[in-house]
Amino acid sequence: MYSTAISLSAAATAAAAVGGARPGAIRPAELRFCGLRREALGLRSLRAPPRAAATPRKAAAATGNGAAGSGGFDYDLVIIGAGVGGHGAALHAVEKGLKTAIIEGDVVGGTCVNRGCVPSKALLAVSGRMRELQDEHHMKSLGLQVSTAGYDRQAVADHANNLASKIRSNLTNSMKALGVDILTGFGTIVGKQKVRYGKVGFPDNEITARNIIIATGSVPFVPNCIEIDGKTVFTSDHALKLESVPDWIAIVGSGYIGLEFSDVYTALGSEVTFVEALDQLMPGFDPEIAKLAQRILINPRKIDYHTGVFASKITPAKDGKPVLIELIDAKTKEHKETLEVDAALIATGRAPFTKGLGLENVNVVTQRGFVPVDERMQVMDADGNAVPNLYCIGDANGKLMLAHAASAQGISVVEQISGKDNILNHLSIPAACFTHPEISMVGLTEPQAREKADKEGFEISVVKTSFKANTKALAENEGDGLAKMIYRPDTGEILGVHILGLHAADLIHEASNAIALGTRVQDIKFAVHAHPTLSEVLDELFKAAKVNAGVSHSVNEPVAA
Repeated sequence: MYSTAISLSAAATAAAAVGGARPGAIRPAELRFCGLRREALGLRSLRAPPRAAATPRKAAAATGNGAAGSGGFDYDLVIIGAGVGGHGAALHAVEKGLKTAIIEGDVVGGTCVNRGCVPSKALLAVSGRMRELQDEHHMKSLGLQVSTAGYDRQAVADHANNLASKIRSNLTNSMKALGVDILTGFGTIVGKQKVRYGKVGFPDNEITARNIIIATGSVPFVPNCIEIDGKTVFTSDHALKLESVPDWIAIVGSGYIGLEFSDVYTALGSEVTFVEALDQLMPGFDPEIAKLAQRILINPRKIDYHTGVFASKITPAKDGKPVLIELIDAKTKEHKETLEVDAALIATGRAPFTKGLGLENVNVVTQRGFVPVDERMQVMDADGNAVPNLYCIGDANGKLMLAHAASAQGISVVEQISGKDNILNHLSIPAACFTHPEISMVGLTEPQAREKADKEGFEISVVKTSFKANTKALAENEGDGLAKMIYRPDTGEILGVHILGLHAADLIHEASNAIALGTRVQDIKFAVHAHPTLSEVLDELFKAAKVNAGVSHSVNEPVAA
């Protein structure tokens, strides 16, 4: 779902920064693409060098005056924030033989594990089964007879909480087992290669590090006009606790977060009203996919919507009165109507959690809260220069607010500080919305591709395949769905792939890996897919593409984006 969270809203845009070439930069042919391991590119396996014993390092770090790290530093790498991005960076750093510590002021796992991706998947697993059991026509078509489906709200909530606890424990244990020092407290940068951390009421500790990664993530964005009480007006943080299932809930925002929660609430019996500021629902999706999603995920369900409007004021329910939502026209700002609902979920995107990091101590100024970085995730100062040995990954830099993007960025940074230059191709990072059926995407939408083509002077082509032609989908009676690919017919380069259908979130990775490795359509169409499987949806998609005669690229040649 979200990354630090499911990002989510398309409105959460990247804080872009430009970095120049570095002295002694490695040639493009030597770059590693998309955080892929060497094995993926057919190169020899790498083994991490032996690591020093953890105990002396811990003692040195605790006092802040040891020299356990190389070059007199306490650590080779200190990571501020133990979410998915920080965890991925820490594990890769250990693999590279780096003495590593991670600072966490809350709980290990960050937003994704505790208040995002993980618990939301538990709720969506329940909603998927409820939706299937409630579909009498679907059950009968399979020859099944099912009595009335019901659920225990508290048991559902416990399932989500237990899953988060389990994954959090797994992440913690994996880092401890590999010798990563987990330091408790809020981390602040106090100078070049220096970090102070500590908890309220306890003395602070100061440590030094050859390199520092900021991985502090994000929090739900709540407009000033909205009053949150956590009970009747709340964010996704509160919603994941499932303390109630309201009869009628308004969801402000129709991005990933809003769409997934509409799936949960309607499956559990709620009526949903979307409030969307733009003129169409699901503005971050490919328009054709969004239109089909509205037909499948919105129209048949107990969902209505208001588009082109702002919620100018939301008042929580109290004294027997309902939640009041005042709507104004997004363009004219004139009052349109006031909704009275039982609850309101604010799903208006995410805001970076970067206050108090001490960035002013290294001459860094955030942009709308985001930490400016270059293409290598190196932090840029107020003068546009890269700050040596300081990096920022994940939601805090705003490039792509997804948990797995944060992890990939973290791995990329570790590669760089280990001496191997690495530039992550963000267009190869997939995203997914775990509704029923699911939506997934990678690369450019069709409008984005056409804009790029017009600007750079090339043609694009679009091919589509339907789940209705897939044997496995039909066996499941799940034929609603579409796969779509945008590509260049002159070179075979894949620009974007979008899928709506059964297990779309799992299917997208063949396309994302093709983009990451620079595999062209004329090569991947010869890949063999097991029959009958859903993967044949993509097989048919690739085979439908027509590339100009004479164009050929080796499947093993990475192509930089």
